[in-house]
Parts: sequence; structure tokens; C-alpha cells
Amino acid sequence: MILSMTGYGKACAEYNDKKIHVEIKSLNSKALDFAMRIAPLYREKEMEIRKMVSTVVERGKVDLNLWIEKEQTTAGATINAEVVKNYIRQINTISEQAEIAHPAVNGYWDILVRLPELTQTSAVEELTDEEWEVVRKAVTQATEALMDFRRQEGEALEKKFHKNLDTIESLLASIEPFEQSRVLKIRKRLEERLAELKGVDYDKNRLEQELIYYIEKLDINEEKQRLTNHLKYFRETMASGHGQGKKLGFIAQEMGREINTTGSKSNQAEMQNIVVKMKDELEQIKEQVLNVM
Repeated sequence: MILSMTGYGKACAEYNDKKIHVEIKSLNSKALDFAMRIAPLYREKEMEIRKMVSTVVERGKVDLNLWIEKEQTTAGATINAEVVKNYIRQINTISEQAEIAHPAVNGYWDILVRLPELTQTSAVEELTDEEWEVVRKAVTQATEALMDFRRQEGEALEKKFHKNLDTIESLLASIEPFEQSRVLKIRKRLEERLAELKGVDYDKNRLEQELIYYIEKLDINEEKQRLTNHLKYFRETMASGHGQGKKLGFIAQEMGREINTTGSKSNQAEMQNIVVKMKDELEQIKEQVLNVM
């Protein structure tokens, strides 16, 4: 089964007077692109958290956010005035540069209370082993939720791919009647053109040879066979497990080559219309295969 690179996972845990939140989001990317925002108390564990998540996630543009929601009393914490002033200066500067309205006077606090490090405590906190174990479990839960989401998205992608492949196979089979009838049309067209040349005799055996040579140049049996093999290989690759996104992309490219060659050899409107429909189905595969891990 294939996995999608798109996913979302969240977990919450409680420790003493703290509520610890972990949120992980991922999008498609050629490699692992990992960005983290974590509470200052847990920064010493940043490398360990990164290793925990990257081992499971493997690939994608991943954003992890780890923050603390904590009840603080007025005796234990004070508002950091310098931080408040700095935030207000930045908000005003950005408003002027972006040419957007400044917040209302009362609106500043609605923004400020959501920003980090607004308060400061007199006591210096240290991360204990017990608290770290709680955080570690929360990170693991969020990662598992992310992977569950990826599996669900992968199942949906797989169904979509099978539908596209079935349609391409059906369209490929529908070419055959037109492929056979065009031989007769080509022969008839050539004979009509030769008949227009009054008084000119021609070698009918040579005509047969030239006709066979011309038809062989337009033959698409090899392209049909290779495309059929690629469709089969695409299905087999999907069934072989996750981590096949790049390989599926390469197979889709090879499918495109055969469809394009078939189109260039299809000197009949009905066949070319079928090829256009096949290209449309393949384009849908190419767009979605970028999300496969």
C-alpha cells in the first residue's frame, strides 16, 4: 500500500500545571524538509525529537510545533515589558511596509497574548526526566496520528490511480478497431490518388511493397505492448509497499512516452481523440504521484 506525504497529527498531554501540545503537519517534497518550533524548555531535546519523527516520517515537508499552555499566577509571572514594546514596534513596522491598517488600540492585546515569551518568571525551570517522558510520548502519539492520516490519504490515492489505469487500458483497447480500419482507408486513398493520374501506368507489386512499408511505419503494436507492461508495473509497484513515489513517477514518464508516440503515429482523428483522453488520465496520475511517499 502506498502512503501520501500529506498528513496532520496532533497530541496533548498534561504534566503538573502544564498542558503540552504537539502538532505535526506534512506536505509533499522531494526529500525530508524538517522545520521545528518548540518551547524553550524542550530545546535541549530538539535533536532527539527530530530523530524520532524523521525516522518514521522519512520524506516530505514537515512542520512540528511543540508548545506549552500553562496556568501562571500573578505572583509567579510578570509581563515582560521589553518584549511587549518590541512586538508593538514590529507590528507597526510591518503594517507600514505592507501598507495595511494598524490594529485598533484595544486590538494590540488580542495579538500580543498569542505571541510567545510575553511573560517572564523569576524561577528558572529545568526539564526533568519525568516531564521529558511525557513530552516524548506526546510526540510519538502525534507522529502516529500523522502516519494514520497518511495511510488514509494513500488509500484514496491508490483507488484514484487504479481508476485512471483502468480508463487508460480501456481507451487503449478501443483504438484497435480504428487501427485495423485505417489500413483499408490508406490503401483506398492511395489508389484514388493514383487513379487521378490518367495515362500513367504503375507497378502494383511495388505499390503493395510501398504500402506495407508505410503501414509498418505507422504500426503501434510495440507502443501498445510497452504501455500495457508499464500499466502492469505501476500496479505492482503500488502493491509492493510505501516509499515508491519516485519510482511511480518514473513509470508515469515512460507511460507518457508510449502514449505520445502512439499519438504521433495515429493519423486518424478518432485515434487521436482517444490518445488525448489517455493523456488526460495520465496527467491526473502525474499530478497526484507527487504526493506519494
